[in-house]
Amino acid sequence: MIEIGKFNTLTISRKRDNEVYLNGGESGEIALADKDAPKDCNVGDTLKVFVYIDGKNQLQATTLIPKAQADEVAWLKVVSLSHAGAFMDWGLPKDLLVPFSEQKGRMVEGRFYLVRLFLDEDNRIAATTLLDDFIQDQAFYFKEGQAVDLIIADETELGFKAVVNHQYWGVLYKNEIFQPLQKGQKLKGYIKKIRPDNKLDLALSQDKYGQKVDDTSAKVLSILEQHGGYIALTDKSPPETIYDTFGVSKKVYKQAIGGLYRQRKILIEDKGIRLVGK
Repeated sequence: MIEIGKFNTLTISRKRDNEVYLNGGESGEIALADKDAPKDCNVGDTLKVFVYIDGKNQLQATTLIPKAQADEVAWLKVVSLSHAGAFMDWGLPKDLLVPFSEQKGRMVEGRFYLVRLFLDEDNRIAATTLLDDFIQDQAFYFKEGQAVDLIIADETELGFKAVVNHQYWGVLYKNEIFQPLQKGQKLKGYIKKIRPDNKLDLALSQDKYGQKVDDTSAKVLSILEQHGGYIALTDKSPPETIYDTFGVSKKVYKQAIGGLYRQRKILIEDKGIRLVGK
């Protein structure tokens, strides 16, 4: 069955000069919209194509790769405005429409917006900035520690909201972020915690906590040896400085030096830590 607004793998059913037609099953033949067919393709070959409804209300296919498909979230630029709404560049010749009814506020030409692509009542691909109508707060079937795809959304007092796998909202907490983030940025992340209300707390690294504390303890001792037995970092130092030095959160660092102190391997002074005997 053909999935409109998404990638499909279809077989070439016939060719005529430079025109290529694909077997769409119950949907009938689908013309390849590309002006030039892929070189050396023959009847019976399969192509991965993006299928959409054209201006004549006909199914069309293209080997071009759009920046997003239906049911996905993307960070796209408005390239023009019209009486119908705003048009965005999404990587295909025909720009993507965001109707006025799907705009949270009037969009401005030249600006980027986080949008979700969907099929309208006529199965045409459109986009919306009303993400809360589609992205769910409560998530199911995830496991803590599971790897996920993230798209950064708005910054909040807690940190950043992020879209998880194009379907759910999650939160990255400010005190656990040690790299610059920008709205629309795509990156890998992890499910840190699933709260009792099924909302998601996220992390940018897979935190095997005990092992990370042990590794950090060893690194602290190594760096102390390299610097004559003293470094000007305590458990009260800024988290950014700690991350730049050890690549871990302040919480992990505090656990590491606390353990070393209890083992009587270091001294914790007002402005730094020192190897015992140095």
